Amino acid sequence: MSEKDTKASTQNTEMSTKYDPTAIENGRYNEWLQEGVFRPSGDKKAKPFSIVLPPPNVTGKLHLGHAWDTTLQDMIIRKKRMEGYDTLWLPGMDHAGIATQAKVEAKLREQGISRYDLGREKFVEKVWEWKDTFAATIKEQWAKLGLSLDYERERFTLDKGLSKAVRRVFVDLYNKGLIYRGEYIINWDPQARTALSDIEVIHKDDKGAFYHVKYPFTDGTKFNGNDYIEIATTRPETMMGDTAVAVNPSDERYKSIVGKKVLVPLVNREVPIIADQYVDPEEGTGMVKITPAHDPNDFKVGNRHNLERINTMNPDATMNEKAGKYQGMDRFEARKAMVKDLQDQGLILSIEPIVHSVGHSERTGVQVEARLSTQWFVKMKPLAEQAVKNQDTDDKVSFFPPRFEETFTQWMDNVHDWVISRQLWWGHQIPAWYNKDTGETYVGMEAPKDAENWEQDPDVLDTWFSSALWPFSTMGWPDDTDDMKRYFPTDTLVTGYDIIFFWVSRMIFQSLEFTHRRPFKDVLLHGLIRDSQGRKMSKSLGNGIDPMDVIDKYGADALRWFLSVGGTPGQDLKFSYDKMDSAWNFINKIWNASRYVIMNLDGIEKPKLPDKSEWQLSDKWILSRLNTTISEVSELFDKYNFGEADRKLYDFIWNDFCDWYIEMSKEALTGDNEKLKKNTQNVLAYVLDKILRLLQPIMPFVTEYLWQKMPHEGKSLVTAEYPVSNQQFDNPTAEHEMQSLIDLIKAVRNIRNEANAPLSSPIDMLVQTENPTLKQIFETNRDYIDRFCHTQELTIGDKVNAPKLSMSAVITDATIYVPLAELVDLNEEKDRVQKDIDKFESEVVRSTKKLANTRFVDNAPEAVVNEERQKKDDYQSKLDAAKDRLQQVTSEL
Repeated sequence: MSEKDTKASTQNTEMSTKYDPTAIENGRYNEWLQEGVFRPSGDKKAKPFSIVLPPPNVTGKLHLGHAWDTTLQDMIIRKKRMEGYDTLWLPGMDHAGIATQAKVEAKLREQGISRYDLGREKFVEKVWEWKDTFAATIKEQWAKLGLSLDYERERFTLDKGLSKAVRRVFVDLYNKGLIYRGEYIINWDPQARTALSDIEVIHKDDKGAFYHVKYPFTDGTKFNGNDYIEIATTRPETMMGDTAVAVNPSDERYKSIVGKKVLVPLVNREVPIIADQYVDPEEGTGMVKITPAHDPNDFKVGNRHNLERINTMNPDATMNEKAGKYQGMDRFEARKAMVKDLQDQGLILSIEPIVHSVGHSERTGVQVEARLSTQWFVKMKPLAEQAVKNQDTDDKVSFFPPRFEETFTQWMDNVHDWVISRQLWWGHQIPAWYNKDTGETYVGMEAPKDAENWEQDPDVLDTWFSSALWPFSTMGWPDDTDDMKRYFPTDTLVTGYDIIFFWVSRMIFQSLEFTHRRPFKDVLLHGLIRDSQGRKMSKSLGNGIDPMDVIDKYGADALRWFLSVGGTPGQDLKFSYDKMDSAWNFINKIWNASRYVIMNLDGIEKPKLPDKSEWQLSDKWILSRLNTTISEVSELFDKYNFGEADRKLYDFIWNDFCDWYIEMSKEALTGDNEKLKKNTQNVLAYVLDKILRLLQPIMPFVTEYLWQKMPHEGKSLVTAEYPVSNQQFDNPTAEHEMQSLIDLIKAVRNIRNEANAPLSSPIDMLVQTENPTLKQIFETNRDYIDRFCHTQELTIGDKVNAPKLSMSAVITDATIYVPLAELVDLNEEKDRVQKDIDKFESEVVRSTKKLANTRFVDNAPEAVVNEERQKKDDYQSKLDAAKDRLQQVTSEL
């Protein structure tokens, strides 16, 4: 570090007495960007580590779920960057096909126009304008969250390079026979007027009815005394497309009428009664109407029996010319009109109200229609089999939590062909052309040379088709780029468990098919963010939280801490402002501790730990605890167990460093021993430096600010080295000795509290212990005991004469007496000691039972069993001491 850098890092130590996130975070992100600290290091000797950001849809602002998702990624990439990896975190956004088009169309509807009024070219221009607006908003939000993204590699799913990758995949799958075009029943969104895949359909309970309708025989046949059969349907509006009635071939009730014909009401079409295994004899009457153009199961039945397909609806779910007099009506209006006509004609037997599950479009919310349509499909079976088989190889994708691997494989085992065409204008237009004269189909990377004789398919591809290529298309595939060679496969994908089917699965099978590698090594799946009552956040409930509003109030670091500490892999997370208050309070604690250290460094320019021979007990203890914390936090981070890692950090920072070591340091800093003072300053600076480094991935803004205030080397904490454990610091003996001191101090504070004796009043204190090591610890550290307990006279020995009026406390291998003659009531002291006896007895009983359990002793790790034995001995020792004290108090009454 140059002399200039050193001075810059130490000259201004003025700090406010309260943490102000706005002041700390303002401008810092731009400084990081200008310094280029988020870019890959370019060090070819360093091990590469890459993450591609799950691209948010350009449909609006980011929500709390995005904040959670990106915070976890940022934590991972920041830690790896500090550990010396050549890190790439590649950002980007998704054009989001139907979702974005639906938003823009809704905006146009408010102006009284539709996309058809504008035409395709003008409409797409409008969508690009929308995209540019919301992309800018999203980037502002990324900045506010502090995401360490490499913007030089930012991608968009409609980029030229990504579009090339999409065409290559389509053409190759088509040439392999894995993409085909055919007429099938698909899910249809009548508002967006496009096909939907199965997983874009959300099922909700709707009120409906079973309409029991008469279908008369054409030849006067009598059945059960009637000249008609009874058919129950929930959708009378589709009756005009009926082409058969079906029964199960094994159903004895209907064998006599199979082959007979009945009239479809309202249209009076003759249709046969057929036998097909699809029909469940136990459901309803055991007879169903077959409408091949309006039901996926009926479509299959129709194929088996060569039935006509009669589509009675337009793309917008109004009735077409095949619906006769109902032509032009909305589907639900037509239902009402048809039911009234059936009633007028005496053809309704009954109407039975029901609540049933009905599919709705995930994007527009309207009820989905099953519609006969010519679409493009991906043949999924061979791709799915390859993906499942790969999970048994070294190139498998590891799921966190592991239970989601079964979710993935089960879906792959039962996957249906994927309908990939969408009747939209926003997206990747399908690279297929049809000859205007011959109807011949051409599929290719570019248009046919005689383009004037061909017409391109007007449909676009499902947005998930391009998203499925994200991990490698963003690296430049299908070209053999340097990024592809160095950073693919990526290392970790972080996303919600709710899109395993939508996205994770598709990335896996597409990557295996086209790169012959997994797309990522690990996939970390988190849950949903819910409100404090556990409810899903939604507009209807009015319980949504804007993460930017949270940042404005508490700061990005506090939000990031909440998102990090509160989550468990695979589980949902409840948001509450109480938790945000706690997060802010923790950072304020760090701020005040850092302020104390920084203000007491007296111009130290390069902190250096004193020689080990000069370490005090508190120094040995804090460095040992720091070492343990570094090891545990790093290991938990690498297992994606961030919540537990954060709790370890919290405990070390709040309890060990702030409440104990800093308090103990005041003795040296205010004393006359200059050598001891200098040593303590260096240990304080060293430990705080390591704390800030450990915290940097989680709360980057405040740690950068504090680190810059301290003596430091380097431009930014972002690229500083992450702490590693140092075996020389491990000191179980110091930890044990210090714990004994802490136990003693806590016990005395509890006594003061119970006796209402303020800390400012000096007390006499007697410590009885027959443990020579413990006695030596207390004797050596009398200064600490005097400072923290404010003693007037301190007696330590194996035999002490406790005054009649005193209070006591039992710790491991010692009993503490505090004479408080004017405050102590012996009866109250007796009751208090009895409570201690009850507590210690219950622990001894619990531990004894546990150790008597052979399953525990035989199966638990030896260290765990030994720890339990030590606990039992400890509680027994405390119990014996408490009983002795009770006997003493009782004799004095």
